Amino acid sequence: MKLTGIHHIAIICSNYEKSKDFYVSVLGLTPIREVYREERNSFKLDLAVNGHYQIELFSFQHPPERPSYPEAAGLRHLAFEVEDIEAAVDYLSSRQIRTEPIRVDPFTNKRFTFFEDPDHLPIEFYEK
Repeated sequence: MKLTGIHHIAIICSNYEKSKDFYVSVLGLTPIREVYREERNSFKLDLAVNGHYQIELFSFQHPPERPSYPEAAGLRHLAFEVEDIEAAVDYLSSRQIRTEPIRVDPFTNKRFTFFEDPDHLPIEFYEK
C-alpha cells in the first residue's frame, strides 16, 4: 500500500453560516460544492485549499462540544502554510481574530502561531 496524499479533512461546526463565513471569507478557501442532505438535516460544504487539498465542513443538529483542547487524544490541530507569518497575523488581527504570539519551531527554525475557528478548533499558521 502507498498513500499518495491527504484527500480531505472533515470539520463539524456548531453554527454552519458562521463557520462557512470564517473558512470562506476570512481564510479564503474556495467553495467547490455545497449540498443539503435532507435525511440528516445537514449541510456539507467542500472547500478547496490552494487547489491541492480539501476541507469538508459539516453541520449537524446539536453536535457535542469538543471534550478538551489540543492535548486530548485525537487530531491536535489544523495547520495551514503561509508565505509571511507577520502579514497573516496582521490580516487576522484586522478581522478581530486574536492569535497567540509568534513562536519559532526549534527543529526547523520556522515561525508559527495559533488561533481558533468559531468552534474553538485550534488552527496553526506555519511559515513556509
